[in-house]
Amino acid sequence: MERLILRDIPNFHRIDVYEVNGGYAALRKALAMSPAEVINVVKKSGLRGRGGAAFPTGLKWSFMPKDSSKPKYLVVNGDEGEPGTFKDRMIFEKNPHQLIEGTLIAAYAMGAQTVYIYIRGEYLKWINLLQTAIDDAYARGYAGRSILGSNFGTEIVIHRGAGAYICGEESSLMNSIEGQRGYPRVRPPFPAQYGLWGNPTTINNVETLTNVPLIIERGGEWYASLGAPALPGILLYGISGQVNRPGVYELPTGMLLTELISDVAGGVRGGKKLKAVIPGGLSVPVVRADEVEGLRMEPESLKTVGSMVGTAGIIVMDEETDVVKVTARIASFYHHESCGQCTPCREGTGWMAKILHRIERGEGRPEDLDLLVDIANNIEGNTICALGDAAAWPVRAMVRKFRDEFEAYIGRTRIVERALSSALPEPLTVKG
Repeated sequence: MERLILRDIPNFHRIDVYEVNGGYAALRKALAMSPAEVINVVKKSGLRGRGGAAFPTGLKWSFMPKDSSKPKYLVVNGDEGEPGTFKDRMIFEKNPHQLIEGTLIAAYAMGAQTVYIYIRGEYLKWINLLQTAIDDAYARGYAGRSILGSNFGTEIVIHRGAGAYICGEESSLMNSIEGQRGYPRVRPPFPAQYGLWGNPTTINNVETLTNVPLIIERGGEWYASLGAPALPGILLYGISGQVNRPGVYELPTGMLLTELISDVAGGVRGGKKLKAVIPGGLSVPVVRADEVEGLRMEPESLKTVGSMVGTAGIIVMDEETDVVKVTARIASFYHHESCGQCTPCREGTGWMAKILHRIERGEGRPEDLDLLVDIANNIEGNTICALGDAAAWPVRAMVRKFRDEFEAYIGRTRIVERALSSALPEPLTVKG
């Protein structure tokens, strides 16, 4: 299909090349429309957030108060801390101006006077690339005051995060921008009513906003006709793990998982058999190889096997993968990244990590598996933000879908214990 985001055009990151190929025409078109008209076009497109939650973008924009006297903010979430997800940095590198243009259109539609683009601090190379593109946009009159001679103006500021996974959650991200600790906020109130410094704020993902110029240029109906009806449009699939051609691939939503692995990514590395796939970033429940056939990267299809699209960060595991070690590593990550604000997450993630490492060391007990599932069930839905769910889902799914492998670890432990016990001398009996 035609590439619309990761375009195969040399030097497309440069503003002059972007303009020659139609860049910023969608911004001009949007400025000739009313903000309400822009929002309606995005609603018609069916565009949903690409950061994992898949909330309808146009509907989210419509929540921004129209008559508020307070300053309005747009925050672009480029934190990208989800393991297995690396699509946003491709946009920063290959097509930063389409992101900037989409951001400006969104700011116009909602009346946002300031835009913060939040990027994790480890992305220094991509921060510098994006800053150069923003500076060029200012120089051409696309950002700042009186954009393209209109009455609309907005400022774009890059904010560097400090590398905390929790700051990918939108309210933690706002606290981080304000200079506070990255703790999620209790909601309500929601960001559209009480966001940055108590002012109306909307948060969108990088990939989400990069789709917006295409929608304005070609129409909402055109975009809605692409991909799967439940998740319209195009999607950046980040395929990693044990495949021959890992990378980011731009394709319609709703692609078959088998096609993405075998045709797009060149199949499982070394000619080995597929064991499992995590379809949407590390927090998404795993899919077994015997469940993959016929599955599509769209919500309803993945729901049938208890998984979801997430960020479309597809992690492929071959037949030699040790799922016990993988699960222990996942649990350790979420324990490390928990902010500690909520007891179920703070304590539960640590308990899961300790139990899994105990099993991994050969010290597991038969009751540990049911205990892991019980802990995960008590974390899910009982925390302020979704990090608790993100920690619980993969552990629970791994234990349920690969229970035999966990039991084999524990079984080996039992065999060793019995062998050691039988090798011990009989205790001495003292008579009299």
